[in-house]
Amino acid sequence: MSPIANARMYAVTPEAEAAWEALFARVAADAGVPLAYEAHPAPKPLDLLWRRPDLGAAFMCGFPIALGLAAVVPLAAPVPDAPWAGGRGLYRSDFVVRAEAPFRRLEDTFGGTIGWTVAHSHSGFNAPRHHLLPFRRAAGAPLFSASLGDLVTARAIVDAVLDGRIDVGPLDGYWHLLLRRHRPDIADRLRIVASTDVAPLPALVAAPDLGADGAEALRRAFADAAARPWFPPLAEALCLTGFVPVTRADYGPTLAWAAEAEAAGYPAPG
Repeated sequence: MSPIANARMYAVTPEAEAAWEALFARVAADAGVPLAYEAHPAPKPLDLLWRRPDLGAAFMCGFPIALGLAAVVPLAAPVPDAPWAGGRGLYRSDFVVRAEAPFRRLEDTFGGTIGWTVAHSHSGFNAPRHHLLPFRRAAGAPLFSASLGDLVTARAIVDAVLDGRIDVGPLDGYWHLLLRRHRPDIADRLRIVASTDVAPLPALVAAPDLGADGAEALRRAFADAAARPWFPPLAEALCLTGFVPVTRADYGPTLAWAAEAEAAGYPAPG
């Protein structure tokens, strides 16, 4: 059986997922490594996907890569077509509120309710906690009256903001970019009040069982994708300009952000 590919983290809509499936097929053909696309929709836990021995290419957040939550081989990260990425495989987290909300700055949301995804997420937990840490230190007390965690997905953050369960929540900036591309009707109902510093974007990873030769072939094929004639229409649909090779060491800064917050006694955004 062929190794599997999956784009769960950035399958913002069925149309986006179809574009990812087409891109994986092209990269697999260029690499000479067959990949069979397999859906893994929420609420199925992502860690079950990351631990599959037949994993060929699937997105994994950099924080769990650095934490070693699964034995994986990082291959490449997308380069978002956004000024804040600077032509690199970087992303940020956007603090979003309802478009009609009275908040103009992140500080205006203090005293309300913040949401977050899961504790092993960088964009949905670690990055917003790092951004909030100076405010927490200055306040010497919780910034929010409530912190609603374990929402799991970026879409759940959006839904919680829009239905009023939370006042503000963090969105993976690349996911947010894809949402604006494919569902502007939803994106227009949100407004950014702050964004975190950039960090290395989630990587496409493989299981060690793929083997060194297969991993290297896919790594090269992703890195070369931007020069291929099939790339432009898929790049437009997926808001990217290419891919860059990555290693586990690239995600080390996420551990430093976590250690700083934990040393300060700040266990979760709140």
